[in-house]
Amino acid sequence: QVQLVESGGGLVQAGGSLRVSCAASGRTFGNQAMGWFRQAPGKEREFVACISWNGASTYYADSVKGRFTISRDNAKKTMYLQMNGLQPGDRAVYYCTANIKMAPVRGGRGGYWGQGTQVTVSS
Repeated sequence: QVQLVESGGGLVQAGGSLRVSCAASGRTFGNQAMGWFRQAPGKEREFVACISWNGASTYYADSVKGRFTISRDNAKKTMYLQMNGLQPGDRAVYYCTANIKMAPVRGGRGGYWGQGTQVTVSS
């Protein structure tokens, strides 16, 4: 069982930075691959990034590659998404997800989701 709670969203100017966090609970946290998705109004849920259970492997959507960095601290049971060079197109609700396997996480089929945190970018 994994429970996920996102935090850290807010309003930032274009070109600025923001870090969102996903706090997890559950005895199997250390074995979970995790990832970030986002959903903007009127658009489908979009893959952002994911990370393997030990942090050895990461994947990024082309739209955020070079600007966003995903990381995790298993001792703190927390995953992070550092977002630099934010643009208006990054405005969305950001969700974290988890699964024991990477493939379901990358495909948005992990089955575990947080409540989301809103990120707004002003011009």
